Amino acid sequence: MILCCGEALIDMLPRQSEAGEPCFAPYAGGAVMNTAIALGRLGAPSGYFGGLSSDLFGKILEETLEASKVDHSLCPRSDRPTTLAFVTLTDGHAKYAFYDENTAGRMLSEADLPDVTGKVDALFFGGISLVSEPQADSYCTMCLHAGDLPVMIDPNIRPGFITDEPRYRARLAKMLERADVVKISDEDMDWLGTTPEALLEHTKVILVTRGAEGVDIVTRDGTTRVAAQKVTVVDTVGAGDTFNAGFLEGLRQAGLLSRAALAGASLDALAPAAALGAKAAAVTVSRAGANPPWSHEL
Repeated sequence: MILCCGEALIDMLPRQSEAGEPCFAPYAGGAVMNTAIALGRLGAPSGYFGGLSSDLFGKILEETLEASKVDHSLCPRSDRPTTLAFVTLTDGHAKYAFYDENTAGRMLSEADLPDVTGKVDALFFGGISLVSEPQADSYCTMCLHAGDLPVMIDPNIRPGFITDEPRYRARLAKMLERADVVKISDEDMDWLGTTPEALLEHTKVILVTRGAEGVDIVTRDGTTRVAAQKVTVVDTVGAGDTFNAGFLEGLRQAGLLSRAALAGASLDALAPAAALGAKAAAVTVSRAGANPPWSHEL
């Protein structure tokens, strides 16, 4: 299975009660969890790995994963609370208040890392789980000890979450050097002070997202662009996460989900995987929230 490693949390979204009072409603979320769910819905053998709580919110996360056919059997469970993200809207702009101290996800330790031998075909890392310790250090260790498994990383950098910038930069640099596929935006590259060409020193495939213009596939053979699908956009929540899933599933369908295959893959061979990612992401942006498509919707 393709194992997605990182955050799963509860977004507390602003609502109004029947009595007209302001309130919050819990929704399962988190970038890495979104990718796992999108993979499961696309028909891929999908797994999620992260610390899950035994509290009521942890049960919501488990039920959400199961509903999209995502295996969560490798997740360590604890009595620590689930990470909560309270969302407030001002003129349509979202502001987040995170409650993440001593949570089941954040406190993931190296002792919690699973033996994936014979169980996992590829690893995916990304999101804010690569920022906060100790989980970020644990995911880094898992990435660097992935053996011959192909690794995809979407750093999805959020400068506002970073409290120890030197430590974060050093950790992310090590993970990017190990990655076989990196999906990255112009903003991410500007923050890191890097280029696709520099990343290719260690990485086989770079995916540079261009928003409505599509995505550039960059390898040592050159660059090709895969166009975005034209749809009426409701919101962009979960779009990048869905693209990640579509690309990974496209690689799997094409027999390219291995380090050796990726090393020799041509731009023409990689393009259908990126096209599947773009097609799946187009469905996600056409409806509210992170709601990736099922394979039959494509």
